Amino acid sequence: MAYIAYLTHGGGPLPLLDEPGHRELVASLKALAAAAPTPKAILLVSAHWEAAPVSFTGHPNPSLIYDYYGFPEAAYSLRYPAPGLPALAARARALLDEAGLPASVDESRGLDHGVFVPLSLMYPAADVPVVEMSVHASLDAATHRRLGEALAPLRAEGVAIIGSGSSFHNMAVLMGRDRSTAALDANRAFEDWLRITLAEPGLEAAERAHRLDHWRDAPGGAFAHPREEHLMPALVCAGAAGGRAGRVFAGRMGAANVSSVLWD
Repeated sequence: MAYIAYLTHGGGPLPLLDEPGHRELVASLKALAAAAPTPKAILLVSAHWEAAPVSFTGHPNPSLIYDYYGFPEAAYSLRYPAPGLPALAARARALLDEAGLPASVDESRGLDHGVFVPLSLMYPAADVPVVEMSVHASLDAATHRRLGEALAPLRAEGVAIIGSGSSFHNMAVLMGRDRSTAALDANRAFEDWLRITLAEPGLEAAERAHRLDHWRDAPGGAFAHPREEHLMPALVCAGAAGGRAGRVFAGRMGAANVSSVLWD
Protein backbone atom coordinates (compact mmCIF):
# COMPACT_ATOMS: atom_id res chain seq x y z
CA MET A 1 0.00 0.00 0.00
CA ALA A 2 1.54 3.28 -1.11
CA TYR A 3 1.43 6.39 1.04
CA ILE A 4 -0.52 9.63 0.80
CA ALA A 5 1.02 12.99 1.69
CA TYR A 6 0.04 16.64 1.68
CA LEU A 7 3.08 18.89 1.25
CA THR A 8 3.84 22.52 1.78
CA HIS A 9 6.09 23.08 -1.25
CA GLY A 10 7.49 26.51 -0.34
CA GLY A 11 7.84 29.79 -2.17
CA GLY A 12 8.55 29.22 -5.87
CA PRO A 13 12.03 27.73 -6.39
CA LEU A 14 13.42 28.99 -3.06
CA PRO A 15 13.60 25.55 -1.39
CA LEU A 16 16.09 24.54 -4.10
CA LEU A 17 18.16 27.72 -3.84
CA ASP A 18 19.24 27.31 -0.19
CA GLU A 19 17.16 30.29 0.91
CA PRO A 20 17.61 30.56 4.71
CA GLY A 21 13.91 30.99 5.44
CA HIS A 22 13.15 27.64 3.76
CA ARG A 23 15.76 25.43 5.38
CA GLU A 24 13.43 24.06 8.04
CA LEU A 25 10.80 23.31 5.40
CA VAL A 26 13.41 21.55 3.23
CA ALA A 27 14.41 19.38 6.19
CA SER A 28 10.78 18.44 6.86
CA LEU A 29 10.20 17.35 3.24
CA LYS A 30 13.32 15.21 3.28
CA ALA A 31 12.24 13.68 6.60
CA LEU A 32 8.81 12.87 5.19
CA ALA A 33 10.31 11.12 2.16
CA ALA A 34 12.66 9.14 4.41
CA ALA A 35 9.73 8.02 6.56
CA ALA A 36 7.75 6.54 3.66
CA PRO A 37 8.60 3.68 1.26
CA THR A 38 9.47 4.71 -2.29
CA PRO A 39 6.36 4.19 -4.46
CA LYS A 40 6.16 2.67 -7.92
CA ALA A 41 4.75 5.94 -9.24
CA ILE A 42 3.40 9.27 -8.01
CA LEU A 43 0.15 11.06 -8.74
CA LEU A 44 0.72 14.63 -7.60
CA VAL A 45 -2.08 17.16 -7.24
CA SER A 46 -0.62 20.64 -7.70
CA ALA A 47 -2.16 23.87 -6.46
CA HIS A 48 -0.59 25.57 -9.47
CA TRP A 49 -2.83 23.99 -12.08
CA GLU A 50 -6.57 24.67 -12.11
CA ALA A 51 -8.82 23.05 -14.69
CA ALA A 52 -12.43 22.11 -15.29
CA PRO A 53 -12.79 19.27 -15.74
CA VAL A 54 -9.85 18.02 -13.69
CA SER A 55 -6.90 17.11 -15.90
CA PHE A 56 -3.85 14.85 -15.77
CA THR A 57 -0.51 15.14 -17.57
CA GLY A 58 -0.11 12.46 -20.21
CA HIS A 59 3.32 13.12 -21.72
CA PRO A 60 5.87 10.27 -21.28
CA ASN A 61 8.74 12.77 -20.83
CA PRO A 62 7.24 15.95 -19.40
CA SER A 63 9.11 19.23 -19.55
CA LEU A 64 9.24 21.73 -16.67
CA ILE A 65 7.14 24.87 -16.39
CA TYR A 66 9.00 27.68 -14.63
CA ASP A 67 5.81 29.32 -13.40
CA TYR A 68 7.43 32.02 -11.28
CA TYR A 69 9.22 35.28 -11.95
CA GLY A 70 11.81 37.60 -10.43
CA PHE A 71 14.17 34.89 -9.18
CA PRO A 72 17.91 34.37 -9.81
CA GLU A 73 18.94 32.90 -13.16
CA ALA A 74 19.63 29.53 -11.55
CA ALA A 75 15.90 29.15 -10.92
CA TYR A 76 15.31 28.85 -14.66
CA SER A 77 17.88 26.15 -15.30
CA LEU A 78 16.59 23.68 -12.72
CA ARG A 79 16.06 20.17 -14.08
CA TYR A 80 13.91 17.26 -12.94
CA PRO A 81 13.83 14.63 -15.70
CA ALA A 82 11.40 12.21 -14.05
CA PRO A 83 9.45 10.15 -16.58
CA GLY A 84 5.74 10.56 -17.05
CA LEU A 85 3.37 7.60 -17.05
CA PRO A 86 0.53 7.91 -19.57
CA ALA A 87 -0.98 4.62 -18.37
CA LEU A 88 -1.38 6.09 -14.88
CA ALA A 89 -3.03 9.21 -16.30
CA ALA A 90 -5.48 7.01 -18.20
CA ARG A 91 -6.16 4.89 -15.09
CA ALA A 92 -6.79 7.96 -12.93
CA ARG A 93 -9.12 9.43 -15.53
CA ALA A 94 -11.04 6.14 -15.70
CA LEU A 95 -11.47 6.06 -11.91
CA LEU A 96 -12.94 9.56 -11.95
CA ASP A 97 -15.21 8.69 -14.87
CA GLU A 98 -16.51 5.67 -12.93
CA ALA A 99 -17.34 7.99 -10.03
CA GLY A 100 -19.22 10.39 -12.28
CA LEU A 101 -16.46 13.00 -12.11
CA PRO A 102 -15.41 14.18 -15.59
CA ALA A 103 -11.68 14.34 -16.29
CA SER A 104 -9.27 14.81 -19.17
CA VAL A 105 -5.65 14.05 -20.05
CA ASP A 106 -3.36 16.81 -21.32
CA GLU A 107 -0.67 15.18 -23.45
CA SER A 108 1.45 18.31 -23.86
CA ARG A 109 1.56 20.02 -20.46
CA GLY A 110 4.76 19.89 -18.40
CA LEU A 111 5.31 19.81 -14.64
CA ASP A 112 4.97 23.07 -12.70
CA HIS A 113 7.00 24.06 -9.65
CA GLY A 114 4.42 22.55 -7.33
CA VAL A 115 5.70 19.23 -8.67
CA PHE A 116 9.38 19.53 -9.43
CA VAL A 117 10.41 21.59 -6.40
CA PRO A 118 9.26 19.19 -3.66
CA LEU A 119 10.09 16.06 -5.66
CA SER A 120 13.63 17.32 -6.28
CA LEU A 121 14.08 17.25 -2.51
CA MET A 122 12.24 14.00 -1.88
CA TYR A 123 13.44 11.93 -4.86
CA PRO A 124 16.51 13.71 -6.25
CA ALA A 125 17.35 10.84 -8.61
CA ALA A 126 14.14 11.64 -10.55
CA ASP A 127 13.59 7.93 -11.06
CA VAL A 128 9.97 7.63 -9.89
CA PRO A 129 7.39 8.19 -12.68
CA VAL A 130 5.15 11.19 -12.07
CA VAL A 131 1.75 12.27 -13.30
CA GLU A 132 0.51 15.73 -12.32
CA MET A 133 -3.16 16.30 -11.55
CA SER A 134 -4.87 19.69 -11.51
CA VAL A 135 -7.16 20.96 -8.81
CA HIS A 136 -10.73 21.56 -9.95
CA ALA A 137 -11.28 25.15 -11.04
CA SER A 138 -14.37 25.41 -8.81
CA LEU A 139 -12.09 25.19 -5.74
CA ASP A 140 -15.00 23.49 -3.96
CA ALA A 141 -13.94 21.56 -0.87
CA ALA A 142 -16.44 18.69 -1.08
CA THR A 143 -15.63 18.17 -4.77
CA HIS A 144 -11.97 17.70 -3.92
CA ARG A 145 -12.76 15.18 -1.19
CA ARG A 146 -14.83 13.22 -3.70
CA LEU A 147 -11.96 13.30 -6.19
CA GLY A 148 -9.70 11.78 -3.55
CA GLU A 149 -12.23 9.10 -2.66
CA ALA A 150 -12.46 8.07 -6.31
CA LEU A 151 -8.67 7.86 -6.67
CA ALA A 152 -8.12 5.82 -3.50
CA PRO A 153 -7.69 2.46 -5.35
CA LEU A 154 -4.38 3.72 -6.76
CA ARG A 155 -2.72 3.19 -3.37
CA ALA A 156 -3.13 -0.57 -3.62
CA GLU A 157 -1.50 -0.38 -7.06
CA GLY A 158 1.68 1.15 -5.61
CA VAL A 159 0.89 4.76 -6.54
CA ALA A 160 1.58 7.44 -3.94
CA ILE A 161 -0.95 10.26 -3.94
CA ILE A 162 0.67 13.57 -3.07
CA GLY A 163 -1.06 16.90 -2.65
CA SER A 164 1.28 19.85 -3.16
CA GLY A 165 0.19 23.25 -1.84
CA SER A 166 0.72 25.09 1.42
CA SER A 167 -0.95 24.65 4.79
CA PHE A 168 -0.74 28.43 5.19
CA HIS A 169 -0.88 30.73 2.18
CA ASN A 170 -1.41 34.31 3.24
CA MET A 171 1.15 36.08 1.09
CA ALA A 172 1.30 39.22 3.23
CA VAL A 173 2.63 37.10 6.10
CA LEU A 174 4.81 34.81 3.98
CA MET A 175 6.49 37.78 2.30
CA GLY A 176 7.02 39.60 5.58
CA ARG A 177 4.63 42.49 4.98
CA ASP A 178 2.45 41.49 7.95
CA ARG A 179 4.25 40.34 11.10
CA SER A 180 1.56 41.47 13.50
CA THR A 181 0.64 39.44 16.56
CA ALA A 182 -2.86 38.92 15.15
CA ALA A 183 -1.49 37.51 11.91
CA LEU A 184 0.88 35.08 13.61
CA ASP A 185 -1.86 34.02 16.05
CA ALA A 186 -4.16 33.28 13.11
CA ASN A 187 -1.37 31.26 11.48
CA ARG A 188 -0.88 29.14 14.60
CA ALA A 189 -4.63 28.70 15.10
CA PHE A 190 -5.19 27.35 11.61
CA GLU A 191 -2.14 25.07 11.78
CA ASP A 192 -3.50 23.60 15.02
CA TRP A 193 -6.94 23.16 13.48
CA LEU A 194 -5.53 21.44 10.39
CA ARG A 195 -3.38 19.08 12.48
CA ILE A 196 -6.36 18.09 14.62
CA THR A 197 -8.64 17.71 11.60
CA LEU A 198 -6.26 15.48 9.66
CA ALA A 199 -4.49 13.57 12.40
CA GLU A 200 -6.53 13.50 15.64
CA PRO A 201 -7.18 9.83 16.56
CA GLY A 202 -10.54 10.47 18.23
CA LEU A 203 -12.14 12.36 15.35
CA GLU A 204 -14.92 10.47 13.57
CA ALA A 205 -14.84 10.30 9.78
CA ALA A 206 -18.07 12.26 9.41
CA GLU A 207 -16.77 15.03 11.66
CA ARG A 208 -13.48 15.16 9.75
CA ALA A 209 -15.36 15.52 6.47
CA HIS A 210 -17.60 18.24 7.92
CA ARG A 211 -14.63 20.20 9.22
CA LEU A 212 -12.84 20.00 5.89
CA ASP A 213 -15.91 20.99 3.88
CA HIS A 214 -16.37 24.02 6.16
CA TRP A 215 -12.71 24.91 6.58
CA ARG A 216 -13.43 28.64 6.21
CA ASP A 217 -15.20 28.49 9.59
CA ALA A 218 -12.00 27.23 11.25
CA PRO A 219 -9.98 29.54 13.51
CA GLY A 220 -7.82 31.56 11.14
CA GLY A 221 -9.26 29.74 8.11
CA ALA A 222 -10.12 32.61 5.81
CA PHE A 223 -6.98 34.48 6.87
CA ALA A 224 -4.72 31.48 6.25
CA HIS A 225 -6.18 30.93 2.78
CA PRO A 226 -7.62 34.11 1.22
CA ARG A 227 -7.92 31.96 -1.92
CA GLU A 228 -8.45 28.21 -1.68
CA GLU A 229 -6.15 26.66 -4.27
CA HIS A 230 -3.24 25.78 -1.95
CA LEU A 231 -5.51 23.95 0.50
CA MET A 232 -7.50 21.92 -2.04
CA PRO A 233 -4.76 19.26 -2.53
CA ALA A 234 -5.12 18.46 1.19
CA LEU A 235 -8.78 17.64 0.67
CA VAL A 236 -7.95 15.28 -2.20
CA CYS A 237 -5.48 13.54 0.09
CA ALA A 238 -7.94 13.31 2.97
CA GLY A 239 -10.57 11.84 0.67
CA ALA A 240 -8.17 9.26 -0.73
CA ALA A 241 -6.91 8.29 2.73
CA GLY A 242 -10.33 7.74 4.27
CA GLY A 243 -8.89 8.04 7.77
CA ARG A 244 -6.58 10.02 9.95
CA ALA A 245 -3.00 10.91 9.07
CA GLY A 246 -0.21 9.19 10.92
CA ARG A 247 2.38 11.96 11.12
CA VAL A 248 2.60 15.72 10.80
CA PHE A 249 5.94 17.30 9.86
CA ALA A 250 6.20 20.87 11.12
CA GLY A 251 8.22 23.45 9.22
CA ARG A 252 8.53 27.17 8.72
CA MET A 253 8.57 29.65 5.86
CA GLY A 254 10.03 32.84 7.22
CA ALA A 255 7.96 33.79 10.26
CA ALA A 256 5.05 31.47 9.42
CA ASN A 257 4.42 27.94 10.67
CA VAL A 258 3.60 25.43 7.94
CA SER A 259 2.99 21.69 7.89
CA SER A 260 3.29 18.61 5.72
CA VAL A 261 1.19 15.54 6.50
CA LEU A 262 1.73 11.82 5.93
CA TRP A 263 -0.79 8.99 5.75
CA ASP A 264 1.22 5.74 5.70
